[in-house]
Amino acid sequence: MEIGWMRNRRQRQVLIFFVLLSMSGVGADLGPYSVVEETERGFFVANLGKDLGLGLAEMSSRGARIISQGRKEHLQLKVQTGDLLINEKLDREELCGSTETCVLHFQVLMENPLEIFQAELRVKDINDHSPVFTEREMILKIPENSPLGMAFPLNNAVDLDVGSNNVQNYEISPNPHFQVLTHNLSDGRKYPELVLDKELDREAEPEISLTLTALDGGSPPRYGTARVRIEVVDINDNAPEFEQPLYKVQIPENSNVGSLVVTVSASDLDSGVNGKIVYSLFRPSEDTSKTLAVNPTTGEIRLRRQVDFETVQSYEVDIKATDGGGLSGKCTLFLQVVDVNDNAPEVTISALTSPIPENSLETVVAVFSVSDPDSGDNGKTISSIQDNLPFLLKPSVKNFYTLVTKRALDREERAQYNITITVSDMGTPRLKTQHNITVQVSDVNDNAPAFTQTAYTLFVRENNSPALHIGSVSASDRDAGANAQVAYSLLPPRDPSLPLASLVSINADNGQLFALRALDYEALQAFEFGVGATDRGSPALSSQALVRVQVLDANDNAPFVLYPLQNGSAPCTELVPRAAEPGYVVSKVVAVDGDSGQNAWLSYQLLKATEPGLFGVWAHNGEVRTARPLGERDAARHRLLVLVKDNGEPPLSASVTLHVLLVDGFSQPFLPLPEAAADAARADPLTVYLVVALASVSSLFLFSVLAFVAVRLCRRRRAGLAGGCSVPEARFPGHLVDVSGTGTLSQSYQYEVCLMGGTGTDEFKFLKPIIPNLPAPDTGRNVKESENFRNSFGFNIQ
Repeated sequence: MEIGWMRNRRQRQVLIFFVLLSMSGVGADLGPYSVVEETERGFFVANLGKDLGLGLAEMSSRGARIISQGRKEHLQLKVQTGDLLINEKLDREELCGSTETCVLHFQVLMENPLEIFQAELRVKDINDHSPVFTEREMILKIPENSPLGMAFPLNNAVDLDVGSNNVQNYEISPNPHFQVLTHNLSDGRKYPELVLDKELDREAEPEISLTLTALDGGSPPRYGTARVRIEVVDINDNAPEFEQPLYKVQIPENSNVGSLVVTVSASDLDSGVNGKIVYSLFRPSEDTSKTLAVNPTTGEIRLRRQVDFETVQSYEVDIKATDGGGLSGKCTLFLQVVDVNDNAPEVTISALTSPIPENSLETVVAVFSVSDPDSGDNGKTISSIQDNLPFLLKPSVKNFYTLVTKRALDREERAQYNITITVSDMGTPRLKTQHNITVQVSDVNDNAPAFTQTAYTLFVRENNSPALHIGSVSASDRDAGANAQVAYSLLPPRDPSLPLASLVSINADNGQLFALRALDYEALQAFEFGVGATDRGSPALSSQALVRVQVLDANDNAPFVLYPLQNGSAPCTELVPRAAEPGYVVSKVVAVDGDSGQNAWLSYQLLKATEPGLFGVWAHNGEVRTARPLGERDAARHRLLVLVKDNGEPPLSASVTLHVLLVDGFSQPFLPLPEAAADAARADPLTVYLVVALASVSSLFLFSVLAFVAVRLCRRRRAGLAGGCSVPEARFPGHLVDVSGTGTLSQSYQYEVCLMGGTGTDEFKFLKPIIPNLPAPDTGRNVKESENFRNSFGFNIQ
């Protein structure tokens, strides 16, 4: 069993050698280096840095490393010193079996830039194995009449060492009949042959026992022994003879167990027991005895197990035919294993870079090697990847490929690539292997933030609370990580007079906008500003959007009465002739509202009157008119309370008091109302002075008007005009401003004053007011106070 184990081990070593030899290049760029087997781990082999002409820093920066064939890492590279060291104890017999020159192929890979050097390490043999015979005892049956010089082949000894350390010669224990000769086989093995030197005498010595010794060429030599037992038999003068001395057979490696390899045939001229032939394998190796079996009777040779071309390409074994008398003949069987495409290609990834930046162009992503242990077309391979990928396969040194990008990648288009490397051989049928790798694409800041809208319109009702959330802007960035984190900011306003920093603020993280203080529609109806969105990439990218804020009006302004003014001074009294017809315009309440829209729509209502039913107020324009004819019984003094109300929600209002004096004619002296007299009495001295000054100016104005009228009348009389009525026109200075569309007075009154003659007394009469059409002021603007408004009686309306 020990001999069989050693044979199997040696065959595995031969297999490993051929696999490594097929994967490596024919010539080596480095070496060859050599080392003695069984050298301890860490043994110094060579300095690769010196052999490559590279400094230590360059070897480290270029990522130098060792790529070994197979699964075991026999060597290691110490990058800090450039030394090539033994990584594990090497057993030449395990690595290379019976091959005399044991060579381990490896590659030195430089990753940056990519460069591969072929190298080989030769493992020298030491004499660490003794010869071993496959059979401890060999039995020979030799006829007693055998001629002198007749040779009898013996089983050879097996030594796992090679070269001079293998079996060199054989010795036999001293005896008078035999000597041993050493012969060489075609495969380099040596076998012993027993030669008869002296005739045998069965009656004198029927059995001879000898000791066969096998010696190797080591220093000191090792040896192994076996017992040779010789049985002297009676005469058998014909040995079996084969039909042909050499049988050459080919068999596919995928043949089933039990398949017939060949049938050998031998004949013997003897009869009886001496002519009965038995077939057997002669001196088979351990691997051969496990692979082939011979039928001792028929000579059929069949497979005991499947053969493998990648392990053993051929078998050579002797077939012995032995008759019943002990004579034997032999022939040679040369069995050649025919390769079948039964091995798919193998892919070994040596380097993989992931992730790679999205703007990478012609960047090495992966380095891999391809191997196929088959031969001929069965071992030729073709590598490919999917057609729709932005990658390209480039062949490098023998059996090595690089995977590179053929254009710049875009992470926003695709962040991950699943690449399938397909390797197919050229055999029949074709076998293929697929290896999947995943390549991640890392982000580069190449996309600026994009707002969801180029312009935003926000609506805010005035009188809002401070820090009110009025809306949001939103921008997104197609990049990832910090390149996609957006920060918002306010841009300087186009109008430098706009105090943007005190109006609004923005949350830099989420784009929410807040009003910093209460807004006033009457002061600021709308404003716009820009917002920016900047990512956190390097360099940072940004974009802009426009935000317009519309301030919505609230009903926060009560109506303001322009006429008659309620300023605490002497009230204005309206004079109405008793002869006035129903609908006579007594006065007009003029009011404005600082709001806009329906909040500025004003309506008028008579709340309280001294004599109900005598006067009325038009709801839309505030004109106070007589509701019926005036009589002698009607009181001379009247007080009217008028309410002005807007249309807001809730509505706001203001009230005004009108004083009306019924007179028979304009010559009737004016009597102040008791309330006015009482108010005048309570007024302070300053008010008295103001009233006196106002009365003086009014009197002067009245006398000027009377003089002007008198001059005009005199001129008409001179012109021969019949007694008519001279109607001077007086346009009052100043303007009363109101919101357009509210129905209130929006311009100054014009009155026609007629001085009647022929009765001996001059009387002033109010005629229907003439109201010119003037353009209304802009809604929402501050209402300017009207200039002093003077009527012909000296009353001021401010």
